[in-house]
Amino acid sequence: MTTKFLQWSVALRLASCAGLLLLAGCIPSPRFTTGNNSSPTHTPSHTTIAPPAGHSLTSEGLASYYAHDFNGKKTANGETYDMYKMTAAHRSLPFGSKVKVTNLENNRSIIVRINDRGPFKLERLIDLSLAAATQLEMTKTGTARVRLEVQEWGDDEYVK
Repeated sequence: MTTKFLQWSVALRLASCAGLLLLAGCIPSPRFTTGNNSSPTHTPSHTTIAPPAGHSLTSEGLASYYAHDFNGKKTANGETYDMYKMTAAHRSLPFGSKVKVTNLENNRSIIVRINDRGPFKLERLIDLSLAAATQLEMTKTGTARVRLEVQEWGDDEYVK
C-alpha cells in the first residue's frame, strides 16, 4: 500500500512540474533586467509597420537611451548591442530601418538603424544607443522630445 502511495505521489509531483513548466513558457517577461528592480511597464509589439505608398513615417515623442547595463548583450534582432554604434530600439519599425532622429530642444539630428525592440515605458517613442544620445546632446537629461522620420525601410531581418 505504501509503495502505491509513493508511486502516485511521485507521478502527481511530476505532472504538476510539467504543467508549471508549460505555463511558464506562456508568461511574457522582459528580455533584460538591470538589477535595480526596474521592470518594463509594457511588452513591446512585434508587428511591422508597412510604409504608406509614396510617404514616409514621421512621429514625435519622447526619446531615452540605454547604455552600460545592456552593452554586449543580444538585441531583439540577434546582434550584440554596442552602445558606441548609431542604433536604436523601436516597438514596431522593421529591423534595419534607418530613421532620422531630431532633438526638438536643440535641433540636432542623427540617423540610427533599428536593431532592437523597446522602449518598455509607454510614454517613450524610441530608445537610442549611447552614441546616438551623445550626438543629440541628451545624456545629461536622459530623455528628450524628438521627431522621427523614416529614411529607409528595413527588411526586418534577424541576425542568425
